[in-house]
Amino acid sequence: MSSPIFNEFLTKVISKVRSKEAHSMIRKELHHHLLELSKSFENRADSLKEAEEKAVQEMGNPFTIGEKLNKLHKPRMDWMLISLFIVIGAISFLPLVGNAPGSLFLKQQAIWYSLGTIVLIAFLFFDYRKLRNWWLIFYSSGVLVLLYLPVFGLSVGGVKRWISFGGFTVDAATISMLLFFLAWSGIFTKSDMFNGWKQAIMFGLFWIPFILYMMLPALPYSIFYFLCVLMMFTFSHIRKKSKVIMIAAKLTMCVFFIVPILFSSRGTLLSERLFSFLSPEQYYNGLGYMYILIKGLLADAGWFGNGLNGNSAIQSLPDAHTDFAFPYLVYSLGWAFGIALCILLIVFIWKISQNASKTKDYYGRILVVGGATLIAVPAIWNILMGVGFAPIIGVSLPFISYGGTTLIFHSAILGIILSVYRRKDIVEPSEI
Repeated sequence: MSSPIFNEFLTKVISKVRSKEAHSMIRKELHHHLLELSKSFENRADSLKEAEEKAVQEMGNPFTIGEKLNKLHKPRMDWMLISLFIVIGAISFLPLVGNAPGSLFLKQQAIWYSLGTIVLIAFLFFDYRKLRNWWLIFYSSGVLVLLYLPVFGLSVGGVKRWISFGGFTVDAATISMLLFFLAWSGIFTKSDMFNGWKQAIMFGLFWIPFILYMMLPALPYSIFYFLCVLMMFTFSHIRKKSKVIMIAAKLTMCVFFIVPILFSSRGTLLSERLFSFLSPEQYYNGLGYMYILIKGLLADAGWFGNGLNGNSAIQSLPDAHTDFAFPYLVYSLGWAFGIALCILLIVFIWKISQNASKTKDYYGRILVVGGATLIAVPAIWNILMGVGFAPIIGVSLPFISYGGTTLIFHSAILGIILSVYRRKDIVEPSEI
């Protein structure tokens, strides 16, 4: 039972701390110090009441302490990351300049970025810790979405990723990725679920979404899902022995699963994409044409480009505002701009990753690691794909490529990361 003397002191301290989320942590921390002090005074033959009074006096003025703690424990804003988001957002409009339906795309991009900003702000101010125990709902919802798509989904480019309702078309596969990201971040806080026979269940839960993505087929989503979960698993506090066994099993299973698909009828397109990447000249009349086209455009870019005028050369590049936004920007604005954009994205991803080490909350760190992976991997792949160093598999450049659902998806992830940073000095340290 807490002492009335301690309660009065703590109430005065808390009255000066504006952040209600920090009250519980501050109260626990100060109460622990008060107990230690009172015990030391009791050992000197003081009565309990006298010991408690001396402990309170030893702590000092409660209002002064409260004011200091208010400065120390207050919500933080990562203004650098927010500024980078704004700059990258402004750049996202450049690939739409010079395209035939550019004026329509510009208006729609403005609408999508406005919605993305609203989603980011909503997650920023939402307490991310409330998501932790909803992992089963997130996982189940993600699986149901992927089971719905093959039957009722809309096919675009041979992939049933889309669903339509109320006149709106949404990329449901991208939404499922967000659900699985939130599900596994919650699962990894429960280390007991990776002990003994439960490891087999976790192994099965991991592969179900991967197989469903491959059945769509949606290879990029399989890759992003695999790497996101793998990175969160690597940085989790699960025993090293269990990590080694499960990572080795996942990698082995991945090889045995993907190789047959590449040589099956369903994997014909994937095989052609891979071989056209390795030998584009042999596939000049097919997918190899894109590698040769991009190589020629980049060679003609120069340091300062050819301008955002939509000339005939760049008009031959399909999806210049989506998957091939990077080569479009390099050709139009030059390699100087392309290199600067790469540096900007590297700083952006580095700043996101850095936030993982700044929070005391284990769940928050797992969220940042997974979120950083879901932003970094598509960004790196898209740029490498755009300069001919990676296979073309339909990967958008986060926050820059045109696309509503994808933009909102990445905005939600960034909002969660900013929410973790905002509460880094408020949440109690949690080590599992």
